[in-house]
This record gives sequence, structure tokens and C-alpha cells, in this order.
Amino acid sequence: MKTILDKQQLHLTILRLAHQLMENNIDLKDVVFIGIQPRGVQVGVRLMESIQQLSAGEKPQYGILDITFYRDDVRDELHVASTTEIAFSIEGKKVILIDDVLYTGRTIRAALDALQDFGRPQKVELCVLVDRRFNRELPIQPDYCGKAIDTVISQKVKVEWDKEAVVLY
Repeated sequence: MKTILDKQQLHLTILRLAHQLMENNIDLKDVVFIGIQPRGVQVGVRLMESIQQLSAGEKPQYGILDITFYRDDVRDELHVASTTEIAFSIEGKKVILIDDVLYTGRTIRAALDALQDFGRPQKVELCVLVDRRFNRELPIQPDYCGKAIDTVISQKVKVEWDKEAVVLY
């Protein structure tokens, strides 16, 4: 077990991501943020809190997306759906997908498929807390990345919110 980001580093990384998102999206009226269930939601909530503080209280549009039935890599288990809460149109908007760890890219592919049920966005960008480089199965790369790390397939990266740390097992 190795700590990749401790509590302070995790907070600073989220704040840095919020600054980068604000820098590239000064006007938030045509931007929507969507956290991917289940683990991207925690990152998304913290990013939205930071963005709201940076944008003088302007509340960004934030939703959560369940991709359970769009996945192609979990077939032998019973699928239990989570909640999707997108109370706004994504038609013609810039959508920023938020997830905790980018690994094979299959979660993001499923999220892109699921988004199509809500309209056609003008653009989709990806924001991840941790990018596990060199383990991709699909040609997907983040637009915003908190920490890029090199891992082997047998290792696991977990964001442990109760400890407020990112750990490599």
C-alpha cells in the first residue's frame, strides 16, 4: 500500500482542477458538469463546491449519470442500477464528465453512450482525479487530470474519501 495523495494533496489537487476548469470555462451558462456513478460523484461534488466558491457563488449545473446498463465489461453479475439525476438539457452544451480514476477507458465509453439518451452535446470533455496511464484499452485521454501515475495491471488505485486519500494497492 502506498499513498499517492494525502489529505492536503487531495484538497489541493481538487482546487487546482477547479481552477483549470474555470480558466477554460469562464462563462458557465453553456457548461454542464456530470459525475459518473458511483465514484465520480464524490469528485464532482467537491469540484462543484470549489467552482462555486471561485465563481462568486454562481451555481454550476451538475448532474450524476448511472452507466450500469451501458457497460460492456461486467456481464456475469446482477446489474443493480444507481441513480441518474440530470435535471437540465445537455443539447448543444459543453459537457464535462467527472470520474475518480481513468483506467481502461471502458467507464468513459459507457458514459458517452449513456449521454446520448439525454441529447447531443456540443462538446464533451473529461476530468479525472487520477489517470492510470499505459493501461488503456480504448483511445480515451483526460482533458483535465489531477494526478497521472504509472501502474501495472495487478495494482489498484482507490480514492478513500473516509480517509481523504488516494491509495495504490
